[in-house]
Amino acid sequence: MANDQVLTKEAILDAAEQVLRRYGPDKTSVVDIAKALQVSHGTLYRHFPSKTALREAVTERWLQQSVAEPLTAIIEQQHNDAAESLHTWLKTLIRIKRNASLDDAEMFAMYAAVTLDPTAIIDEHIDSLVGQIAVLLERGKNSGVFRMEQPADRLAQALFSATAKFHHPAHAAEWTAESVDEEFDSLWRLLLSGLSAH
Repeated sequence: MANDQVLTKEAILDAAEQVLRRYGPDKTSVVDIAKALQVSHGTLYRHFPSKTALREAVTERWLQQSVAEPLTAIIEQQHNDAAESLHTWLKTLIRIKRNASLDDAEMFAMYAAVTLDPTAIIDEHIDSLVGQIAVLLERGKNSGVFRMEQPADRLAQALFSATAKFHHPAHAAEWTAESVDEEFDSLWRLLLSGLSAH
C-alpha cells in the first residue's frame, strides 16, 4: 500500500490491530504499523497526531465491535423478561471481557492500559454501558418486574460498579478463580432481590 492516497483511517486501524496482536502493545511502534502498510511513519501522523491517539482509536473500535455491539443486540430484544435480559446482559459483558483476557490477550492488555488514565473513550464506553443498564431497568419498572426508588441512571451506575470485579480489567487476574461464577451468581441474587417488585 505504497500509495498514501488510498490510506484510510480504517486501513490504519486494521493494520495497527494486526501488528498489536503480533507484537503486543508494549513492543509495537508506529514504525512497525507503517512498515505493515508500506508507508512512512510520518504518513500515519497525518491521520493520528500521536502513538497514544492511534492506540486509543484502535481500543475504541475494539470496544465498539467486541463489547458494545453484542450488548446492544441484547437491548434490542424487547420481548424478553427485564430481569432475564439484565442477567443475560451482565453475563454477556463478563463473558466477553473474560474471553478477551484469555483469547485476545494483546488487545485486552492495550484496553487495560488505556483504562489506567482518564480518557474520553473509556468514559464514553462506560456511559454507554451504564445507559444500556438504565434502559433495562426502566423496561423492568414499566413492566412491573422491578421496584425502583431511585432514578434508573443512578441505579444503573450502582449496578455497574457493584459488578466491577467481574468485568473491570483491573480484576482480570481474579477471573480464573474456581469460585468466580458462584460469586457472581450470589451477587446477582442479592441485586435481583433488591430490585424485584414481588
